[in-house]
Amino acid sequence: MLASPAALRSHGLLGMNRRNVAYISRYNERRLYPLVDDKKLTKERAMLHGVATPTLRDVIDTQHGVRDLGECLGDLERFAIKPSRGAGGKGIMVIQERDGEQFLKASGQALTLGSLQRHCSNILAGLHSLAGAPDSVIIEDLIEADPYFESLSVEGVPDIRVIIFRGIPVMAMLRLSTHASDGKANLHQGAIGVGLDLASGRCIHAVQHSRRVHSHPDTGVDLNRIAIPDWQNLLTLAARCHDLTGLGYLGADIVVDRNRGPLMLELNARPGLAIQIANGKGLLPRLQWIEAQEDIPDSAEARAGMAMAEFGEKIRT
Repeated sequence: MLASPAALRSHGLLGMNRRNVAYISRYNERRLYPLVDDKKLTKERAMLHGVATPTLRDVIDTQHGVRDLGECLGDLERFAIKPSRGAGGKGIMVIQERDGEQFLKASGQALTLGSLQRHCSNILAGLHSLAGAPDSVIIEDLIEADPYFESLSVEGVPDIRVIIFRGIPVMAMLRLSTHASDGKANLHQGAIGVGLDLASGRCIHAVQHSRRVHSHPDTGVDLNRIAIPDWQNLLTLAARCHDLTGLGYLGADIVVDRNRGPLMLELNARPGLAIQIANGKGLLPRLQWIEAQEDIPDSAEARAGMAMAEFGEKIRT
């Protein structure tokens, strides 16, 4: 069903033009963009600020390095290959296990070393990068999903997108991969977006292809019963992402590893607006409330606490 502009405004929906002009352009200095557009730089900054991320195994910058990919991988069983300057999940290849000379994706598809080398060559050529610029290949360890999340998703590890404004978490959603999304937590490819209450980490609303859903189409899991464990620490990690970039308006993608806990996966200076659909409400009233605050705490813990106190909801049990 289509909604009128007046109806969208009444729900506080933030549109793309207003996001770009009033928030991204105003609060994000252009010189800081490379810190989030280039995953290598993001990881370097994260290490400086003590923000945990998946372990980096190697970086390939040249075609000569592609020829040495087999030696680079060694006996590594599970890993992800990513473009350093990719966007929207494009170009990410996840290898779940090895079977002799073959590399198996979560879907069961078997790939040869040659297939991986061609994929890396395409990344270097800029096939998946912003504006098609030459790129680098990042190889990093896969996340070992926390047991709580194992039954929630298929063919991939769920992640949590948090929008942060002036260092304060504004809105969050859990993204669950499906068969349709090929194991990727990308809403445009068919993943499920689960809106989360900022006070508790509990589900308040869920969508797939922008339509309301109550269960996972592949696993049958009741989405309404989702409650993210260790929520306050996860929200604090998201708030700290502001400190390592200096960006006023950004999106942080966070995963929960069974051994290491919450990890920052990547950051985005131009986070999409689908999080509003997942939550069933708009960003604008929350952004305006934060804009009106004269004093923003220095500590990430205090900023996460502000978000939990101001934007939390009463959830029926």
